[in-house]
Amino acid sequence: MTAIDPSSPQFKKVKSAPGFIAALDQSGGSTPKALRSYGISDDEWSGDEEMFAMVHKMRSRVITSPAFTGERILAAILFENTMDREIEGKPTADYLWDVKNVVPILKVDKGLAPEANGVQLMNSMPGLEQLLVKAKGKNIFGTKMRSVIKQADKSGIEAVVAQQFDEAKKIIAAGLVPIIEPEVDIHCPDKGDAEAYLKAALASKLDELPSDDYVMLKLTLPSEDNFYAEFVEHPQVVRVVALSGGYSREEGNEILARNHNVIASFSRALLEGLSAKQTDEEFNTMLDNTIQSIYDASIT
Repeated sequence: MTAIDPSSPQFKKVKSAPGFIAALDQSGGSTPKALRSYGISDDEWSGDEEMFAMVHKMRSRVITSPAFTGERILAAILFENTMDREIEGKPTADYLWDVKNVVPILKVDKGLAPEANGVQLMNSMPGLEQLLVKAKGKNIFGTKMRSVIKQADKSGIEAVVAQQFDEAKKIIAAGLVPIIEPEVDIHCPDKGDAEAYLKAALASKLDELPSDDYVMLKLTLPSEDNFYAEFVEHPQVVRVVALSGGYSREEGNEILARNHNVIASFSRALLEGLSAKQTDEEFNTMLDNTIQSIYDASIT
């Protein structure tokens, strides 16, 4: 087991610096949608290799923008394909940290299983250990994995949390900090009840963690402001971050600002309004304004 060093510059930055996490980890299934939102139609690429090259070009434009720096952005979540590529001649993770002072994080899940008991568990992750070794070798700090809760089903929610923590133990053992993301669908009919079951299940698992094991929590913006305040203070939680979950950026920022000491980890809301057709000046201005608005909502 490789211990996490809480005194390392990356740990200290993620733990206590002002800012938010940029989620740039759209993978196979969501990539065409991300490209369409960016103004690139499906007929402009053919096959996975061209698609991933296009999306890497989009992400590189975001990451190399003068607006994208560690002054407001703590970390960036990458898809494996992005980790394996380079930006301006440097491996992506090294470019993020060495050039931008942004901590690199890797999405490790393999998508969602079909819904059962009101939830979607993660698909099995064969090869996770090898991926973690590879990530560590590429100077990745942490990981992210996502499940989805669609109904206030107590047993389903407990299964989601149990699976997340089982995988988190493997990630911690590899010397990485896992982001645990049990997303509550914002259209869940009993969202408040689902969040209450989730909070209880998370609290139970967090209290079982050894004192030198650390996780982050990525949670849907809650129905009740500051609902997850106890996790912000928990000694084993590096940071509590919020996903936008289908809210517009404006609405997401508004709710986030009311949840003190919770920071954003937005994906679609971060890229909202950016287009391949924009000049660099237009693109950078739009991204700068977006980053500032998310930063402001994250430092309340």
